[in-house]
Order: sequence, then C-alpha cells, then structure tokens
Amino acid sequence: YFLTQAAASALILFSSTLNAWLTGEWAINNYTCFSSAILLSIALTMKLGVAPFHFWLPEVLQGLTLQTGLILSTWQKIAPMILLIQLSQSINLNLMLTLGLLSTVIGGWGGINQTQIRKLLAFSSIAHLGWMVAILKISPQLTLFNFTLYILMTSTLFITFLNLNTKNISELSTSWSKTPTMTALSLLSLLSLSGLPPLTGFLPKWMIAQEMIKQDLTMFALIILLSTLLSLFFYLRLTYTMSLTLSPNSISSSSTWLYTQKTTIAALIIPSLMLLPVTPTMLSLM
Repeated sequence: YFLTQAAASALILFSSTLNAWLTGEWAINNYTCFSSAILLSIALTMKLGVAPFHFWLPEVLQGLTLQTGLILSTWQKIAPMILLIQLSQSINLNLMLTLGLLSTVIGGWGGINQTQIRKLLAFSSIAHLGWMVAILKISPQLTLFNFTLYILMTSTLFITFLNLNTKNISELSTSWSKTPTMTALSLLSLLSLSGLPPLTGFLPKWMIAQEMIKQDLTMFALIILLSTLLSLFFYLRLTYTMSLTLSPNSISSSSTWLYTQKTTIAALIIPSLMLLPVTPTMLSLM
C-alpha cells in the first residue's frame, strides 16, 4: 500500500512540475498540457484503485480489519476523487471511458470466485469506481452524486458486517439465526449496491446510462450495463447465503449476547434503500 501510494504521489508531483514547466503556473485545475493531464489522471486513478491499477486494493483490504477497511474504502477515496472532479475538463474522454469499462468488467469478474467479504467489497469498489470514472468527463456532477451514494451504501454494508461479526461467506449462513432483522436489511443493502430497482443503488446507474445515451455512447452504455451482471452475480450469492442457507447449528434465541442495537445502522440503511422516490428533488439540487 505504501509503495503504491508513494508511486502515485510521485507521479502527481511529476505531472504538476511538468505542467508548471510548460505553462508557467501551478494551478491544478488548468492542465493545458496533454501529457501532464494524462499522467495526473493515471496517478489519481491509481490512488483510487481503478483498473488496471487496482492490483493493490483487494490484497490490502483483505489484510485490514473491517473498521480500517471502511476508512480505506470511503474516506481515503475522497481526496483523489475530488481532485479528479476538479480536473474533469482537462482529462481525456477516451482514457476515462477505457478505465471505466475495464473497472466494471474486472471488478465484476474478480469478485465472482471470492469467498472473503473484504475482497468482495474491494472488487465491488472497483466496479463502482468504473461507473464514476466513465461519466467523469461528461458529467462531473453525476460522478460526485454517484460517489456520495457509494460512500453511503458501502458504509452501511461495512458497519452491518462489523456488527454481524462475519469475515467470509460461510459465516454469513449463521447470521439469520442470530439477527434476522439486521440480516434482512443487509440483504436489501446488498441488492441496493448491486443496482436493482427500486432501491437507491439503481438511481446512479440509471442516470449515468441515460446521460451516456444522450451523448451518443449507446453501445458503451450497453456494454457497461451488461458488465454489471457480473457484479450482480456475487451480490446475489451473498444474499442467497444469508437468506436461503441455514446453519446446521441454528440458534434458537432471537439475538445473541454479542449483538447490541446500533442507531447508526438504522440511520444509514434508510437512505441506502429509499432514496429513489426523491429523485426529482435531488436532481433539482444538482
């Protein structure tokens, strides 16, 4: 993680120096030099974990606790994403579309064979970042909107799995016996993250696909939507394990002593599931 982030930071410094040398100013939102803009875009996508610079994210996330993984998957991505949004007018459209498509395909394909929840969430993060990067040049507002919803839904899942005390798929089979209410809500959160209507996660994918069709990128929108089916597979596998697979040693009590009610989860789950009906209001605020 240190080596990857250090290399990306060095690349940012190099691109900024190159741009300052060619243009005479250090303003980061005015990259008139094509090569320096490309270098900076690659450096920031490396920091985010966008494919094909995603090699560090699944392994690092697997080695962390769920609390630290939550920070890495949400808070640590804010700064590079904001920088990318500020550079949206200077970056190359074809580069962003290519990185976005690669991320959605690799994020879905890589998560299919995983059994560890943290690695699954890492590949889920890669796939979602692909959607954000793909629409970045066309509509930075949609990227920011998608990023906000991604943080909301990912935080919900991390905190839910933290309270369920599960780290792999096999441990999820006992979650229904321990906490049926939270398990049911986490199922809906997983389906929301996969982008199924009428849940919140469907909203950014719908808006991004609509914007791409408006920009005559219909074939690209079709391909990126089809690549979402790969991610949907492992989300459905998680929901199947949690809801339709019973542990051989089921617990008769309604909740275990390890579980305590958390109001934070309720505050996160509600917007993670029910923001679709207020779409017109959110669009008017953008």
